[in-house]
Amino acid sequence: MSIIVAVKVFGDTSAFTKSLEERADDFRAIKARSQEAGALHHQLAIGDGFVLVNDEWESAAAFEKFFTDPELQAFIASVGGDPNKAPEITIGESVDSPDKF
Repeated sequence: MSIIVAVKVFGDTSAFTKSLEERADDFRAIKARSQEAGALHHQLAIGDGFVLVNDEWESAAAFEKFFTDPELQAFIASVGGDPNKAPEITIGESVDSPDKF
């Protein structure tokens, strides 16, 4: 059974939004690395002072190993993430339900 991960990364959303275009190749490279590491789905959203990451991973261990990589953490900081404020991470086991779509 896979896991669903919600990560709330605090920081400069203007810098982050700008980086989506200016550093698109870097985002694509991270996508490839995350899929090799066990990521199944990935989506981003922007809120007031934060970026919300909504992922599905093969396992919590695979996500944690990938997310704690120093290179990834440096990238997050370089695209607007606040390195002085820890992200909020919620992990739950994915379940099938009658209302899933």
